[in-house]
Amino acid sequence: MDTPSPAPTADSPAPPTSDALLVFTAAAVTKVRSFLDSLDEAKGKHLRIFVQGGGCSGFEYGFTFDERKDTDQVIAQDGIEVLLDSFSRPYLEGCEVDYQESLMGSGFSVKNPNAAGTCGCGHSFST
Repeated sequence: MDTPSPAPTADSPAPPTSDALLVFTAAAVTKVRSFLDSLDEAKGKHLRIFVQGGGCSGFEYGFTFDERKDTDQVIAQDGIEVLLDSFSRPYLEGCEVDYQESLMGSGFSVKNPNAAGTCGCGHSFST
């Protein structure tokens, strides 16, 4: 006879979800929605996040509004859809994307658990 697993308590974390490939914070979702509503070049498109060679550390993040391609993985969260290409996906698994505004500037930032190192600008990483 199997014994049921104990129910999570306030002291124990909830189990991670297996489909959390990429997570956007509430601030990032709000900003994406704002761009979709206000930018003509974003109308009818989705946010694409990608990785390309370059930057101070070897790879850099990119963000653009684009049309969905058959080979894209689509991540739906809170009413937005984010597109990932097959090259970028392994570099972005488990990342958290945030949008920050400060006196130093504003933009998306990525917390990447796959990065072995990052540069001071926060827009590039190494593996």
